[in-house]
Amino acid sequence: MPIGVWVLGDQLNPEQAALAAAVGLDARVLLLESSSVLQQRAYHRQKLVLVWSAMRHFALELRAAGWCVDHQECERFGPALLAWIEAQQLDELWLMEPADRGFRRAIEALQLPIPLRWIPSNAFLWSREAFADWARGYKQLRLELFYRESRRRFGVLMAGDGPKAEPLGGQWNYDAENRKAPPRGLSGPEPLWFEPDAITSSVIEKVQRLDQQRSAQGQTPLPGTLQPFRWGVTRSQALAVLDHFIDTRLDGFGPYQDAMVNGEPTLWHALLSPYLNLGLLHPLEVIRRLEQVGLERQVPLAGLEGVIRQILGWREYTHGLYHWFGSDYPALNHFGASQPLPVWFEQLGGSGLRCLDTVFAELRSTGYAHHIQRLMVLANYGLIAGLDPQALTAWFHRMFIDGHDWVMQTNVIGMGVFADGGRLASKPYAASGNYIKRMSTYCKGCRYDVNQRHGPAACPFNSLYWDFLARHGEELRRNPRMALVIKQLDKLPEQELALIHEAAAQHRSEMVATVA
Repeated sequence: MPIGVWVLGDQLNPEQAALAAAVGLDARVLLLESSSVLQQRAYHRQKLVLVWSAMRHFALELRAAGWCVDHQECERFGPALLAWIEAQQLDELWLMEPADRGFRRAIEALQLPIPLRWIPSNAFLWSREAFADWARGYKQLRLELFYRESRRRFGVLMAGDGPKAEPLGGQWNYDAENRKAPPRGLSGPEPLWFEPDAITSSVIEKVQRLDQQRSAQGQTPLPGTLQPFRWGVTRSQALAVLDHFIDTRLDGFGPYQDAMVNGEPTLWHALLSPYLNLGLLHPLEVIRRLEQVGLERQVPLAGLEGVIRQILGWREYTHGLYHWFGSDYPALNHFGASQPLPVWFEQLGGSGLRCLDTVFAELRSTGYAHHIQRLMVLANYGLIAGLDPQALTAWFHRMFIDGHDWVMQTNVIGMGVFADGGRLASKPYAASGNYIKRMSTYCKGCRYDVNQRHGPAACPFNSLYWDFLARHGEELRRNPRMALVIKQLDKLPEQELALIHEAAAQHRSEMVATVA
């Protein structure tokens, strides 16, 4: 009797662990395209197209490589899986460990009629066990410590071998060189996009049908724009995006990676995260290629190190923390934030703040915004406005083309809104409108005045920021990294602080009104 290998929608790599373990065996592969995911989360239209089209293309590629593959569309995973097991008369089911813990729980609840063998995941460089071994040695699990260990462990951008190896250039981190504000007229190279083929067009039609069914049932429409859809959906296209980034963007990636510019949603960003998170690219192959070409071409080390740190450092770190922190982590709410998400978040527009609405519009169009837009515009607003962290995390998961539980829980609950009380970040990443003014072109032409802290024309980021600091001042005073801003808070006259509180309360009441 054959074994079954179930490949999930974010495990689309021909060398993923379950497939690799089944090479040469009598095995049959299953990919299930279930519409029941929309019962839990109303995903961005483009995200649905990306995942389902990539699954269909991967099934074809596996068949071409000699695998026996069944790709099925279904309403729910459970009944379809059980029917497939019975029809194929399988002896055992193999499955690579899911990245998201909730999916493993759902599978374990199915009560399968045959043994289920979990294959440890090879989708990340650090196994969960290796990360746990590292984490046990520290009280504070800071990114910089983990990143340095990753560089040593995998020999990336290092001079010499063994324990005496040193980072190339003599520095581990070039952040200070990668935070330049955008000069007038800054524009980046054009990204590489693709036209939908027949398979992708068929998935687009399916999403349209599902949207019509939702409408007929009185449900809200799926968010985001469906067309034009231009993401890659195959491994060869993902590799082409990597090549295009190296050829046209890598040299300029460093200095303006934190900049935000109207009409320039991608600048020099790599656009690799959707493909990494689906398995179409493996992180180590990307890192090795970037390192090889970057050093051969003498790419500025600050930029080369910066992009590698996002993959070898931040991506591996947040995945490791997601499993290390455990199942209680998603419910954390350190500041007791409870404001519901304003309707602008679901509509992806209409806030009246040019920074928010610009990012919303880009997100609506492609399901993408880069890391500073996510952290310092969207999550920063959620932090200082006191938005419910669980609702905000779920929103990030649904809306972003690269969103998964393991991605968004640590990024939003930990880094974004400090709902974990500092288990991940060393301070809340709260900022006023001044940061957005300095690092973006968004404030020009906005209806709000970024130079005012209170009053009807004042930028809400300002009043919310100072109100946030004042409300949590007693705790924040104990954080050394917040000392400077707390000193500034203490210098505000009581009368001005009262006006700031009034402006913040007025904005929050308007938020609640939009929800109602």
